[in-house]
Amino acid sequence: APGSSSRLNTDSNELLSDTADTVPTPFVFFRRRRPTPSMSSMRVFTTGAAASALRPTRFALQLAAAIAVLRWPLAAASDLAAASPSAVVTIPLDKQYVPVVRNGVTVAHKTAYFGQVLLGAPQPQTFSVVFDTGSGHLFLPAAECSSATCAQHRRYNRSASASAEDINNDGEPVQGDEDRDEVSVVYGTGEILGTFVREQVCLSGSTSDGGCTKVRVVLASEMSDEPFGAFRFDGVVGLGLESLALDPEFSFLGQLGRSGSLAQERFGYFLSQSDSVPSEISFGGHDARRVSSDLQWEPVHRPELGYWQVKIRSISVGGQPLEVCADGSCTAIADTGTSLLGVPKEAMRKMHVQLARKVPGDPERLDCRHFEGPQIVVELSSGLQLSLGPEDYSRPTAMRVTQNSTGRTQVVCRASLMPVDPDTALGPKAWILGEPVLRKYYTAYDWGARQIGFAPARQPAEDGTSTHVEDTTFFAAHEPMVVVDVAAAAQRPRAESTPTNEAPTPAQVII
Repeated sequence: APGSSSRLNTDSNELLSDTADTVPTPFVFFRRRRPTPSMSSMRVFTTGAAASALRPTRFALQLAAAIAVLRWPLAAASDLAAASPSAVVTIPLDKQYVPVVRNGVTVAHKTAYFGQVLLGAPQPQTFSVVFDTGSGHLFLPAAECSSATCAQHRRYNRSASASAEDINNDGEPVQGDEDRDEVSVVYGTGEILGTFVREQVCLSGSTSDGGCTKVRVVLASEMSDEPFGAFRFDGVVGLGLESLALDPEFSFLGQLGRSGSLAQERFGYFLSQSDSVPSEISFGGHDARRVSSDLQWEPVHRPELGYWQVKIRSISVGGQPLEVCADGSCTAIADTGTSLLGVPKEAMRKMHVQLARKVPGDPERLDCRHFEGPQIVVELSSGLQLSLGPEDYSRPTAMRVTQNSTGRTQVVCRASLMPVDPDTALGPKAWILGEPVLRKYYTAYDWGARQIGFAPARQPAEDGTSTHVEDTTFFAAHEPMVVVDVAAAAQRPRAESTPTNEAPTPAQVII
């Protein structure tokens, strides 16, 4: 779940910390609502595995013994207004910083990137959502949710939409006053409880631009304060492969493909290095303005699991190969919902040792992202190499370690890494390519061909002159670009709670 924790191993002076998953790990359970018990009595909780850094795999199989899933016919393209499959739809993403405070000092920031989608007809309702490649469902808070947490967000009004259909978890329409199924999505630090609708979801305000489809949506009637109270986005659009969803009609990507409203079954993801220029996600192709070379494609490893997962050939730190991946069993998941580089637990300690750097002297201020350090090189199965430098993986705030017995002080720069617990399906050696990788490399996700494309990202000018294209321009996909909400994106803040550019004061630790 979103957050960060750290502790100092006083035997080796290593920082053993860091968890910072923007979109928390969900476990999904269904139950038929009964008219008499209270809402709290119907919650279904999971056990220790809910704290895993990876989202659950194959939870549809976990539920199969308890729930008979009846496949409702998939929504046809004819259910929606006709859309010409000619446009690449690009959505600007806002950015929010949430500070991580330790002993009264801000040592790092969690980040979230979110754009807008529209639900319902004839008057669409607009929501801000995280586009999350590591999950498979779309959820939003419902108008019926009256908690303080829900009140911070825009809530979906079912009664205002003529295109919505109340359904149960199997896709069957709700009949009259019958009891409705509820879903309990339990996270490591929070949960939501909700019901289902089948609704029209659009990427832009006009169905003629493409990017509209019918999809099953989870409407949250309860949302815990942690983590949803800390972030401004309203909900999540899961962009995992179709097999990550409980049913194909929950899959936004699968439904988009069947609607035929996009030129290609592909989307591209760009993270800006500057807060003055918005990040972007493009559907129907990729944005050639944002790449500095041709995309190099990697096949998805075990697509039946639903993750955008690739095979790793080797990983090295400072030119030294990691033994954990020497047998070729390591994998990596490209996850837009994770703000750090995820490292298997068995490799965490060695990675921290290799990436820690002693700083000469005792500087009053230092940004460790600008202090030299070793390169991390991830070599994928095709031979493609992804490299990260200290500017990508370092925690900005240094650590000033003072030994109590001698009074000696050493300033240390260290990496910001997220431990990944072993997973039954993915194994013990799964890495997560979160924000540090996705900011340095443009990524394209082809859900039809089951492959991921990587290319060094081309950052636009900070004056914004190359950020948006409002006329008909042709790109790698040879299709016109439709940029959504250009005027609104220019008016609203592109980044919220932006940290100061001043180098931080090292955090004091006494051992």
